[in-house]
Amino acid sequence: MRIGTMIGSDRDRPARDRVANLIADARAAEEHGFTSMWVPQVPGYFDALTAVTLMGQATSRIELGTAVVPVQTRHPLAMAQQVLSTQAACGGRFALGLGPSHHWIVTEQFGLPYERPARLMRDYLQVLNAAFTGQGRIDVENDTYQVHSPLDVTDLTAVGAPPVLLAALAPVMLGLAGGQGAGTILWMADERAIAEHVAPRLAKAAADAGRPAPRIVAGVPVALCAPGEVDAAREYAEQTLGHAELSPNYLRLLEHGDARGIGDVMVAGDEDAIIDRLRRYRDAGVTDLGARVIPLGSDITARAESRRRTTEFLTDLCPNL
Repeated sequence: MRIGTMIGSDRDRPARDRVANLIADARAAEEHGFTSMWVPQVPGYFDALTAVTLMGQATSRIELGTAVVPVQTRHPLAMAQQVLSTQAACGGRFALGLGPSHHWIVTEQFGLPYERPARLMRDYLQVLNAAFTGQGRIDVENDTYQVHSPLDVTDLTAVGAPPVLLAALAPVMLGLAGGQGAGTILWMADERAIAEHVAPRLAKAAADAGRPAPRIVAGVPVALCAPGEVDAAREYAEQTLGHAELSPNYLRLLEHGDARGIGDVMVAGDEDAIIDRLRRYRDAGVTDLGARVIPLGSDITARAESRRRTTEFLTDLCPNL
C-alpha cells in the first residue's frame, strides 16, 4: 500500500495565502516522501485542478490528484481540455478523481438535476476516454453528449493519459470504475466494506473488461495520540468531517461495513495501533492511502504539534506499508 496524503478544504486559510500554502503543502509532502497528494474540490473555494497545476510546477516526483471533481459542473470536453493541460503541467504525474457528487451539492448548491448519476458518469467517461487516446479529435454520441471536436493539448506519448479514478460507492459505479476507469477513490469506507463490497466488484469489472488491476485509493483520517485520547479524537473527527447523514450514497456504503461514521473509519492511537489498522486497510485491498491528518489539541500550538507528530510518523512508513 502506497502512503499518500489528502489535504482538507482551504476555507480556514486567508484567501491571500491560499496559493502559497498549497504550493508549500505539495513541496512538503514530496520532501516527506509521500507517494501522492489528493486535493478536494470544495464548492465555493479554490479550484482543485488549478491547485494541482500549481503544485505540479513546484514538485518533480509526487503524484497529484483530485478527490474529487463533480462531473455535473463541467462539460466533458471542457474537462478533457483542462485535465490534459494539468497533466502537461505535472509532467505526467496527475490522477483525475471524478465523482457524481451528492444531491445536496448538485441540486441544492448548483441548482442542477441529480438524476441517474451512474448513467451520466458512463456517458461522461465515454467522452473522456476518447479524449485520452491521443488521436487529436473526439467524436462521441451517446444519450447525454454529442461531441465532435478537435483536441490537441499535449503530447500523450510523452506524458501519458492520466488515470481516471471514480468516487464509486454503489455496484453500478464500481463496475464503471473497474471497467472503464483505473479504480476508485473512497471516503467513509472501512476495511470490511472495502474487502467485501468494493474490491471484489472492482476486480471483476476490470477483469471482464481486460483492464489492469484497479487501484483503490482510500481517504482515511489519521491522528497519532495516546490510547486514552482515541475516543476524543473520533468524536472530533465526527464533528469536523462527519456528513454521512446528508448523503444516501454514504449511508448505503456504511451498511456494507462495521463503521457508523467517519470516527469509526478513522485511524487513531499510538504507533502500534496505527500500524495495525493501516495493515488491515492494506489487507482489505487498499492500494493507496490518502491520509487526512487530523490535528488534535485545545489551541493552535497544540494542534500544530499534533499535526507534526502524525505527519512525521507517517513519513517513517513512506513510501509503502
